[in-house]
Amino acid sequence: MIQKKYLPSALVLYLSFFVHGIGVSIMGQYKPQLAGMWGGATLADGSIDVSAVIMVSAALGLGRLVSLPVSGWVSDRFGRKPSALIGILCYIVYFVGIVFSPNMYVAYVIALFGGMANSFIDTGAIPACMEILVGKSGLASMLTKFFISAAQFLLPFMMGFVAVNNLSFRTIFFLMAIVLAVIAVLVLLMPLPPSSAPASGGNKVKQKMKFTPEAIAVILIGFTSTSTFQLWLNCNQEFGKLSGMENPAQIQSFYSVGSILAVLITSVLVGKFKPVRFLFLYPLASLASLVIVYAVRTPAICLFGGFAIGFFAAGGVLQLANATVNDMFPQARGKITSIIMIASSLANYIILSVAGMLTSRGGMDGPLYVILLNIAVTAVGILLALFVNLRFGKMVDAAAAGTSAAVE
Repeated sequence: MIQKKYLPSALVLYLSFFVHGIGVSIMGQYKPQLAGMWGGATLADGSIDVSAVIMVSAALGLGRLVSLPVSGWVSDRFGRKPSALIGILCYIVYFVGIVFSPNMYVAYVIALFGGMANSFIDTGAIPACMEILVGKSGLASMLTKFFISAAQFLLPFMMGFVAVNNLSFRTIFFLMAIVLAVIAVLVLLMPLPPSSAPASGGNKVKQKMKFTPEAIAVILIGFTSTSTFQLWLNCNQEFGKLSGMENPAQIQSFYSVGSILAVLITSVLVGKFKPVRFLFLYPLASLASLVIVYAVRTPAICLFGGFAIGFFAAGGVLQLANATVNDMFPQARGKITSIIMIASSLANYIILSVAGMLTSRGGMDGPLYVILLNIAVTAVGILLALFVNLRFGKMVDAAAAGTSAAVE
């Protein structure tokens, strides 16, 4: 039963995911400006080497990775509201600190706060919204993706407004910091369900988890699925220029439209088909799109690629992988969710770090190497998903029988 009196509170929490959507995308959209501010070298064609910005973006994944175990404990021990507030405050540090960083090393440290913000907001806001939308945890989870996608769709328009009015590129950073300050006050004052309070008393059950090849494969899909859209987000602008686009920022709009439509359509389809099926079909479509984009390299195909990657890679594959692995470990949902999110964070850090090196060493052809890396990683994800689909029925039956998660 949905607790309607808390719906305004849920809306405020979801707004933090809107700002998060801006936070994970904005450095990728302002790479030349940030690279110039951090002393990036000028390339042969007169453009600025943006590899430093990609390296700093990777720190978002590292910050999320190191804070996930702590943020989950804070949420369970002290409640959802403190966790969400910590995340919001960390994001304020990120938005303000990035545009005042004198070099990439300071920016790298600041970006760690952005990653920490993501972790604390996830572990605070998502459980709180699930406790408000009782019995609709799938919807509660997919709504986070919707608000993130909506922000990424609107970001190019915000950038256009800033450019037309001759405002500093820092404008959006400052605006998001102000919005977060307002959200922080609202979160502090708004009510949340009693279940959001810290747990007290009761016997704790210690669970032993057995990681089968199928479970490990799904966890690795958390890595590959995140890699597919993160690599695209961090190279599509430069790839668009190589393909002859005059305004490569349009790719982001098509990407966001695809992501939003995927969230809406997939939310309906998962009620008719098992989530595990999408883990194979969506990455397969992403791979085909990447190959076409790399082979054809025209402005129209770049826009098509933006939409396709937004739909098939960023439209909820990670969330569906989480749902699948939760079916495998019905007695240890909290632990397994943390593990797959850690895999996603590793993708943010490792893959973007590799992309940064490829961009730096590849020069003008750097974006092409990043696309090839994306094709390879996505192909690995397809093989993992095929294996999981072939073995999924047996794995779920074993989990239901209690052989995959035992209680000591």
